[in-house]
Amino acid sequence: MRRVLVVGISGAGKSTMARALEGRLGLPFHELDALHFSGPGWAVSPTFAEDTARLAGTERWVFDSLGYPNVRDLLWERADTVVWLDHPRHVVMRRVLLRSLHRSLTRERLFGGNRESWREWLRADHPAWWAWRQYGPRRAEILRRSGDPRFAPLELVRLRSPRAAEAWLREPGGAA
Repeated sequence: MRRVLVVGISGAGKSTMARALEGRLGLPFHELDALHFSGPGWAVSPTFAEDTARLAGTERWVFDSLGYPNVRDLLWERADTVVWLDHPRHVVMRRVLLRSLHRSLTRERLFGGNRESWREWLRADHPAWWAWRQYGPRRAEILRRSGDPRFAPLELVRLRSPRAAEAWLREPGGAA
């Protein structure tokens, strides 16, 4: 495992898993949302695709995202391992709701200095609504990509629960 893509729906624990792999394997961790959002109003970085391509072109990394559409194939082509956090919907929904609630209450600074606000809960692209709608389609896309010959040879580690993810990280050969 030298180039690892941690995938799943919002709330699955992608960033947490990627940070754990960073520590365990000594891989540089790149948070894709931090590269994507560069300023106020959730502005997208004008150099996002180039920055991502530069980082994905190195020999060792871990990214925490399926990938935004303009860099998705690039990340999948360069990865040697995909860790899929394929947790049940009730698990990810509880997590994304609690995370967004916490962020809204504390006004936590996020990518590009942005913050989640109460007003955003009414928008269709709020993380909670997005995760609910995209749960099935995201799973289908990851399953399709994991079997796509364009991305072979690619090791797929499919973890179907938080307990399975924790156990895999603890295994001597799990995340090695």
